[in-house]
Amino acid sequence: MTLLDVKNVSYSYDGIVNVLADVSFSVGKGTIVGLVGPNGSGKSTLIKNIFDLVRLQSGSLRIGGHEHASARAKSLGMYLSSNDYLPEFLTAREYVSLMGDLFRVEVDHAEAVGLFRKYSMEGRYDHLIEDYSHGMRKKTQLVSALVMRRPLTVIDETLNGIDLEALHLSEQEFRRVRDEGRSILLCTHDFAVLERLADRIVFLDLGHVVYDESTEDLMSEHGSLATMVFDYIGSDER
Repeated sequence: MTLLDVKNVSYSYDGIVNVLADVSFSVGKGTIVGLVGPNGSGKSTLIKNIFDLVRLQSGSLRIGGHEHASARAKSLGMYLSSNDYLPEFLTAREYVSLMGDLFRVEVDHAEAVGLFRKYSMEGRYDHLIEDYSHGMRKKTQLVSALVMRRPLTVIDETLNGIDLEALHLSEQEFRRVRDEGRSILLCTHDFAVLERLADRIVFLDLGHVVYDESTEDLMSEHGSLATMVFDYIGSDER
């Protein structure tokens, strides 16, 4: 079953140059899809379109079969941005509770406390976010998503800034999310993470989908995802 369906989406900020040009792909239930591409390829604009943060100009976007701007669609997906902007005047407990209210989820704070302990933040769940380091804020974002357990989670470079132990734990948790039949669209420049985690790769460049293939097939053909990306960028095909 398709959870996220992107069809023929184009977008321009100035009405002249398309940042996205006829982009189409899908994310099935119980899959991890990697979204890769150089800076300026359109990844962030695509994510903004998916979550109705900019007005869709052409094409269609559906989440769980629902039009992306509908309340039902928005209840199914959670977006973790690349920045670490969180409400500093709240504690992590208050922030997770707020997310629970927004998504109408009964929050299991014991689970959140357990994740804080696993992420080496034991005893900090009731501290103000303003006292957190950059890495702790990123981990708090991840914990909130793991507790909310939305059918679709879109992660945009959120793994940047966390330590190796936390990265390893995140990979384990993402696999558990997939095993539950939920899906992740993971936008990252860490190709090694995608090689370990992603079922499929969507490669964007200059607003176009260059590749939409299984990670296994791309690895077999190119040897590594890094080689695939850098060979294309250095080729005459762009």
